[in-house]
Amino acid sequence: MKAGDAANLLATIEKAGQLNADSTSERLTIFIPNGYYDLGEQVLTTILGYNISLVGESMEGTIIRNAPPLENESISKTATLLNRGHNTFVCDLTLKNDLDYYRSGAAGRAVCWQDKGFRTIFKRVRMLSYQDTYYSHSEECQHYFEDCEIHGTVDFICGAGDVVFNRCLIVNEKCNEANNSPYNIIAAPRTSTTNWGYVFMDCTVRSEASPFYLGRGWHTHPRCAWLNTRIESPKMLKEQRYDPNGIRSVENEFFEFHTTDAQGNDITPKSNRVRFVHKEELRIAETIIDDNAASRYQLKNIFPDWEPEKICGKLEQQALKLRQQYQP
Repeated sequence: MKAGDAANLLATIEKAGQLNADSTSERLTIFIPNGYYDLGEQVLTTILGYNISLVGESMEGTIIRNAPPLENESISKTATLLNRGHNTFVCDLTLKNDLDYYRSGAAGRAVCWQDKGFRTIFKRVRMLSYQDTYYSHSEECQHYFEDCEIHGTVDFICGAGDVVFNRCLIVNEKCNEANNSPYNIIAAPRTSTTNWGYVFMDCTVRSEASPFYLGRGWHTHPRCAWLNTRIESPKMLKEQRYDPNGIRSVENEFFEFHTTDAQGNDITPKSNRVRFVHKEELRIAETIIDDNAASRYQLKNIFPDWEPEKICGKLEQQALKLRQQYQP
């Protein structure tokens, strides 16, 4: 594939879906050289099929970008890539949704990756947007992130299913050009049929621009846990940790365990009881958990019949060998 050839990339993704339409298909890898792949206004470029890998040459150098028109602003209409595949692997690239967020008005929902698939694994993937950057759309999905980077402002990690973020960098961008918004919100889960929701393990949160909450509930029975989180600027973290004003439900399981500052000092409060309010509903919940409760959050418990960390390591080695073949 010629570096930066967006048309060829689109054609290759479409062809891969045709070749791997069967669940027994062997893994098919698309290698994407460093370059700027500008999809223009195109949205919802779809990955179909089974066992398809998108492998870039580097996270910083391989950039896939789209720029939806402002009139198309929507969580369901703007995605740079839409995954409908099973066992998709994405490695060493950047996805950028370039919707003109700061001129979008009341909302600027611009998705980099909308996932209607199952068991997607991300390794060193960077997602650049503002609102709804990552959207796990399938109610029963299982997905896994490792050493990735996700940027945003409002509900920028949102959706359903069980999703683990392992050693990821979460970056709060300024919410408007004047940078006078009261706060950002990182996660907005809407867990309904799965047991764990969003689980952040050993992640780092960077927020030089705006105060932020770790998350809020979208609807149904949202679940979200932050374990061993490193907050680079603790003063930016809102005191209640989670936004107390629910959207459609105050029933939730929001937890925090062993949060530190940039120097490794424990900044976890002994107790954090949050008054979650929605219309006439009120629920007071403790969000700080102890060692015993935190110990439940292990990959073998969250994914008892799937080993994403092991699979990720194997696929990463395959990607490395492929990358070496393309080096001059």
